[in-house]
Amino acid sequence: MTTQRLMLLDTASLYFRAFFGVPDSMRAPDGTPINAVRGLMDFISRLVGEYQPTHLACCWDNDWRPQWRVDLIPTYKAHRVVEVVPGPAPDVEEVPDPLEAQIPIIVDMLEAFGIAIVGADEMEADDVIGTLATEAGMPVDIVTGDRDLFQLVDDEAEVRVLYTARGVGRHERVDNAWVRTKYDVEASQYADFATLRGDTSDGLPGVKGVGDKTAATLLGRFVDIKTIAAAAQDPESDMGPGPRGKIKASLDYLEVAPTVVAVRRDLDIGDVDLTLPRTPAHPERVIELDQRWGLGSSAVRLVEALQG
Repeated sequence: MTTQRLMLLDTASLYFRAFFGVPDSMRAPDGTPINAVRGLMDFISRLVGEYQPTHLACCWDNDWRPQWRVDLIPTYKAHRVVEVVPGPAPDVEEVPDPLEAQIPIIVDMLEAFGIAIVGADEMEADDVIGTLATEAGMPVDIVTGDRDLFQLVDDEAEVRVLYTARGVGRHERVDNAWVRTKYDVEASQYADFATLRGDTSDGLPGVKGVGDKTAATLLGRFVDIKTIAAAAQDPESDMGPGPRGKIKASLDYLEVAPTVVAVRRDLDIGDVDLTLPRTPAHPERVIELDQRWGLGSSAVRLVEALQG
C-alpha cells in the first residue's frame, strides 16, 4: 500500500522563479514566451519524481494583497504595488507582461493534466496552504521560496517545507531542527520572530531596533509576543531597559501585526479532490496545448512523472 503524502505548491513563487530562471528564448510557435509555463512543468516533474506524492495542489493567490491585511498594516506589500485602483478592485502587483501572458496558459495546462488548483476569495496562497496542511491528515511537503511558511513546520504532524530560495534543484528540507539552527527559535515561534524583526519583502516594519538576535532572545525568554508585550509593560519583570523601551514604543504595531503575519489555517475551502492523477485528465487537451504552445519535452516529462 502506497503511503499517502500531500505536496502543496506555492504556485506563484514557482512560476516567478521559472520566469526569471528559464531563458525567455523558450517560445511557442507563434513567438509567445513560454519559459514560465515550461519551467513550472519541469519543477512539478522534478518534485513529483523525487517525493512521489499521492496528492498535490497548486495553491493560488486569489488576492495577493488582501485588504483585511492592509487595513491592519498599510505598508503590507505596498512596495510591490504599481497601480492603486480606486474602489473595491485590488491593487496591481508588478508582474512582467511576458509572465502575465503565460498565467492563463499555466492554468489551462494544469487543468488539462488534472492537477488541482486551489484558491480562496480574499486570501493568499499561503492561507490556502496553511489550511490544507492543517487538515491534511497525512505527511505534507510545502514547496515555496517564502520564509513566512516556516511557521507551518510541524515535526509531529509531519509537515515540512521544501525551501526553494536557492533553486528548486537545490532546495532545502526545512524541519524544526533546521529552523532552530538557522534562527534560534522553534518553528512554532517563527511568525512571532518575523513580526518582531520585520520583513522588508512583505513591508513589515518590525520593532525598531530589534533584529534577529534580539527577537530570538526575547522569544527564548518569554515564548511569544503576547507575553513579551506584557513583560515590557510590567515594571516588575526582568526585561532589560533597552528591549523594554523598544517593545513599548511598538505596542500598537504588536497588537495588529500577528494577525497579518499568521497564515490562516481555518478557511472553508470545500471538498476538493487533491489526488494526483497518474495520467492526464484530458489527454486530447494536453496534445492540443502542446501543439499550440510547443510544450515539447516538458509535457513528456510531466506525463512520465505522473506515471511514477
